[in-house]
Amino acid sequence: MRGADAYNEALFSTVKLEEFVPQTHPLRPIRKWLNEALAQMDAKFSAMVEADVKGGRPSIAPEKLMRAMLLQVLYSVRSERQLVEQISYNLLFRWFVGLSIEDTVWATAVFSKNRDRLIEFDAVTELFNATVEMAGSKGLLSGEHFSVEGTLIQAWASHKSVRRKDGSDDNRPPEDWHGEKRSNDTHASTSDPESRLYRKSSAAPALPSDLGHVLTDNRHGLVVNVQASAADGYAERDVAQRMLSDVAKPDVRITVGADKGYDTRGFVKACRTMNVTPHVAQNTKRTGGSAIDGRTTRHAGYAVSQRKRKRIEQCFGWGKTIGPIRQVMVQGLEKVDQLLTLTMAAYNLTRLRSLAALRPQFA
Repeated sequence: MRGADAYNEALFSTVKLEEFVPQTHPLRPIRKWLNEALAQMDAKFSAMVEADVKGGRPSIAPEKLMRAMLLQVLYSVRSERQLVEQISYNLLFRWFVGLSIEDTVWATAVFSKNRDRLIEFDAVTELFNATVEMAGSKGLLSGEHFSVEGTLIQAWASHKSVRRKDGSDDNRPPEDWHGEKRSNDTHASTSDPESRLYRKSSAAPALPSDLGHVLTDNRHGLVVNVQASAADGYAERDVAQRMLSDVAKPDVRITVGADKGYDTRGFVKACRTMNVTPHVAQNTKRTGGSAIDGRTTRHAGYAVSQRKRKRIEQCFGWGKTIGPIRQVMVQGLEKVDQLLTLTMAAYNLTRLRSLAALRPQFA
């Protein structure tokens, strides 16, 4: 018997969003751990709300805002306008953010207004640190063996926005730059002045860019430190030294794996001064030879570090295919750093979920 093609909606209905999300959904453990991390940030969120009240702006729960921002990374939502649209009708998104079916979704402008507030209070950085502490409490970090790497992040600026700093080409059409020699000393982007023309190889074009740097623990490839910087030829090693200083221990020797780009006498010396053994890939073609010799390469741990360090590319690959850091849609180094940190926090949470599925004792 054929059923009737009719649509009858009850006058009243009682439903819970919790019932629509399967118990086996991969977002469930992520939301559980995320809520634990956000609960630890209650004092910081209270300070943010007080600042909002003094400024005369209506208060929106920072926890909901940060869940929405994390959701945008996890589901590759390309814009905040599309994110708001998804939250308005997607029950899974509403459940994750913490909105009921009757709640009105905030306007898109809320994200841009509150992004600076989150930077001011280092909220995203604290969330990232909470994911690292969570991994440490579950015994997922070695705390002694690390890898470091940097990646190119294309800025939200085009070649047409790159103009002379002295303003001598202000009256020239933006597209009329072909054949002109340009450098960071004489030119800057008008859209994102903090970005710099940079390329990682001679085969690639120089584009307005920033650099992203991560330090991962070798046990499971979890990110333990992250930072964005201006793009130049020294930033990768300089930022790596700062990140290593945060994990270095005077009474415990740790190791760090890295590629040939870090094989310089300055970086190797700085590592050894911090009681860090540099397991850096040898660059025998550089002038003066490699800064790493047989005293380091003869040990079995060197080969292990060289094998493990390649896993650091996974977080960059995830961040550029799933996450938004291939070309960021924000301008300014602080906002790029915030987005990179949020992306690595999301990556850590997905890694924790995968490890918990494989090893229930880590759940």
